[in-house]
Amino acid sequence: MEWLVSGQAAREAFEKDPQNRRYEDLLTHGTMRVGLYALREHDPQKPHTQDEIYIVAAGTGEFINDGERKSFAPGDIIFVKAGVEHRFENFSSDFQTWVVFWGPEGGEAA
Repeated sequence: MEWLVSGQAAREAFEKDPQNRRYEDLLTHGTMRVGLYALREHDPQKPHTQDEIYIVAAGTGEFINDGERKSFAPGDIIFVKAGVEHRFENFSSDFQTWVVFWGPEGGEAA
């Protein structure tokens, strides 16, 4: 199992199919998946069955999490509970974020 994913490897994963690729799993272990999410014109995602964290790698914009809107910038960390409506809006063309999914279906109890 690979335990280190370089930024270069992540960029290369998207260069394979730059027109259609938005997300690529780059590291997995048990219930955990880590990937890179790079949006084009809009964010088409639906609520996920696991809890997730976004770590903004590049770009700026706004994030809507369960109806609440906040601005984000590189280095920001965003948490989303499983099953919650969420999306990125008004993001810059260079936007990319790391995504970490983990835990049981339905999310962890608080």
